This record gives sequence, C-alpha cells and structure tokens, in this order.
Amino acid sequence: MNSDALKNRTKNYAIAIANIVNSLVSNILNRNYSSQIVRCSSSVGANYSAACRAKSIADFINKLKIVEEELDESMFFLELLAEFNPDHRNVIREIHDEGNELLRIIVSSILTVRKNSIAVNLNSKI
Repeated sequence: MNSDALKNRTKNYAIAIANIVNSLVSNILNRNYSSQIVRCSSSVGANYSAACRAKSIADFINKLKIVEEELDESMFFLELLAEFNPDHRNVIREIHDEGNELLRIIVSSILTVRKNSIAVNLNSKI
C-alpha cells in the first residue's frame, strides 16, 4: 500500500469516527469519550501525514510510533463507546476492525524500517 492510500485510510478512519460520534445520544459519558476519540482519531491521520514528511529515519519512526499510540487510544475509546451504546455496536465494531488493520500496517512499517535501517548501518560498516 502506498503512502497516499494510507493517508486516505487514516483520514477516512477519522471521518468514520466523527460520523458515529455525531449519531450518539448526548450524555456525559458519550460527550467525554467522544471528545477524546475525535482528538486521537484525527491525530492518526495528521501524524501519518507528518511521518511522510519526516526528515530522517529516526523522525519517521518516531512519528509512526505516535500514530500507533493514537490508534491504540482510539480503539480503546471505541470499545468504551460500544459498551455504553449497544445499538451502535455493529458499526463501532467495523470501525474498530479498520483501526486494528491500520495498527497492524503501522507496526509492520515500524518493524520494517527498523530492520532495513539496521541492515543499512551494518552494510555501511563493512
């Protein structure tokens, strides 16, 4: 998957979360969890976009680690929202599944970049 496709997916992930948040009943739990999940889910796409403009391998990995953390946090709040909004569980589960897939892609990317970085460093010392 190329970076433009992943940028699109991370943006669509934030949009899907915003749409589900807009459809929830307004109560204290939903307001608090929704506020938090909107911030962290939109941060996923913003930080991935920033990673694509990284100035070094270390900077790239650092930004991807932030994406990883924000995805993990988003998924946690999705689980809480599903718990307190049973009528929305199916849609929330679909969004959670997409978050999980994005998380696997990001973690795999981090591991690949680290592995390739180590290989380049070893080859340059030989």
